[in-house]
Parts: sequence; C-alpha cells; structure tokens
Amino acid sequence: MLWSDQKPYYSLNCYYNQLFGQKTYKIALDIGLTCPNRDGTLDDRGCIFCSGSGSGDFATPSASTLDIQLDKAKDMLRRKYDGERYIAYFQSFTNTYGPLDYLKNTYRNIIQRPDIVGLSIATRPDCLSKDVLDLLEELNQIKPVWVELGLQSIHEKTSNFIRRCYPLEVFDLAVQNLHTINIKVVVHLIAGLPTETDVEFIESVAYVNRLNVHGIKFQLLQVLRNTDLGSVYEKKPFRVLTLDTYADLIVTAIASISSNIVIHRITGDAPKEDLVAPLWSLNKRGVLNKIHQRFKDRDLWQGKLLENNERRHDHDR
Repeated sequence: MLWSDQKPYYSLNCYYNQLFGQKTYKIALDIGLTCPNRDGTLDDRGCIFCSGSGSGDFATPSASTLDIQLDKAKDMLRRKYDGERYIAYFQSFTNTYGPLDYLKNTYRNIIQRPDIVGLSIATRPDCLSKDVLDLLEELNQIKPVWVELGLQSIHEKTSNFIRRCYPLEVFDLAVQNLHTINIKVVVHLIAGLPTETDVEFIESVAYVNRLNVHGIKFQLLQVLRNTDLGSVYEKKPFRVLTLDTYADLIVTAIASISSNIVIHRITGDAPKEDLVAPLWSLNKRGVLNKIHQRFKDRDLWQGKLLENNERRHDHDR
C-alpha cells in the first residue's frame, strides 16, 4: 500500500499537500527562550543528549529578529522552492517557557504574516499552563497549530537516564489537555537509547499509538560532541544502532501504528562537525533509501502489523 506521494506511510509532505494544496516547508526559529531543565528549576544540565542550541542546531540564532530569521531561511529555500507557504517551527529549547506577554506578542505577530500558514511549537508537557493553553487555543482559531512534545520513551529508567525530569503522567495529562482544545499533538520518540532494548522502543511506539495523536517524529539517537551523552560515550562507548537495525526498527514501528497518524520524520539531522556516532546517519538520502527498501523487502506499510494483530485478536475472541 502506498500513499499519494508513493511512500508506504503517511508522510508529512503528503499531509501538507492535502492540507494546503502544495508543498510547504517548515522554517526552524529561535525565540531566545530556555528550559526548566537548564535554568535550575528542575536541573541545570538539560537533557543528556541536548546540544547547546537546545536541539535547534539548524535554526537561525535568536540574536536575529524573527523577521530576519524567516527572510534568511526563505532565501535559502528559494533555490528549490518558489512557493510562499511556510510553517513557523519554534524548535530551540522550550517554546512555552517564558513570560506570557512575550509569548503572546511573539506568536500573535508571527501568525499574522501572510506567508505563514501555521505554527509548530516544540515544548515540554510540564510547560503548558492554563494561560498557555488558552493562548494556543486562540492561535489555533487563526491558523493551524501543532504542539510537539519530546517524550522520547515511556520507560522510567530511560527517563531518568536522559534527565527528562517529568513523569509519564504529566505527558498523558498534557496530551489530554491539548486534545480538549483541538490542538494537534506531535510526539518525539528516540530509537537506540542505551538504557533500553529494541522491544522497549516498540512498546513506546504502541503506547503513543493508543493516544490518538496527530503525528510522530522518529529520531535516531545521535551522539554529539559537547553534550553529556557525548561524554558518557567517550568514557565507555555503548551500543549505537547500525543502519540495518535502525531501518528494521523504524519499519516495524511504522507498520505498528494507525494509518491516520502523520509520520513527521523517520530519521534525524546532526551537524557534521558535532556528530560522534553513528556516522552513517550523515548520509540522510542513503538512510531514507534503506528504510524504503526495507518496507518493500518485508512487504510492510503503515498500519499493516497493527491491522494483522487486530484481526488475530478478533479471531481469538
């Protein structure tokens, strides 16, 4: 089974074409916020894998105004894109963790731009107060809003290792609150975390699948220099996934989730100069080709394993 863009899963590109009628690009932005996991509220080190840019390595630095950041990104995209539809992607750090007036002014101004067709806001589930939820609901009445939550894993031992600093119950409540105000939720999951098995990763995928979320972002664990994870790896290297193992794991994950969940990403990007391992991930085209070939080799597509399991369950009853 293939979707309209000839991929065996419901890709973000396919979804944007359905929603906006044309190819639409996300522009990563930095609005100069921090994180309770960095400013001492919960911790001062951040998540163990997080870079100094708060995982916003490809966003224009916040020293530039948002208009300048957008214009620079659009200039770069014009080499391959002549459209005028963009998603403003607030990627760096925790983008609902700041003074409410600042958040209101920032988001209200950017969503009014005619070239911006929606907002994608990355944040933590413990940074969604009632006031913030009210703001998100207001913005969603103007243009579509997606909220991206960095869950990474449902397993407590992994949460402790990566210093996520919130329990699973907080994530569950955040998803429930966002659903109540009709905000689309995108969940980030990391494959290859050193504290868990491949089976435990698939357990996280199955858990998120049951929550009726809009989308999932699959991220390969990448070890970066100048991170605490990088220091751990240098002292005692742990297993990092091979390309073959990662491809199999992602194909199994996607085949195990509902066909109406949008797959926002199936691998990850890292600055070449910062990446320690796995180095094969630098060849993004090669990674995508390997995953797509593995779908063909295993005769799988999004939802197929889930449908098979449901049929077996119905038969057993």
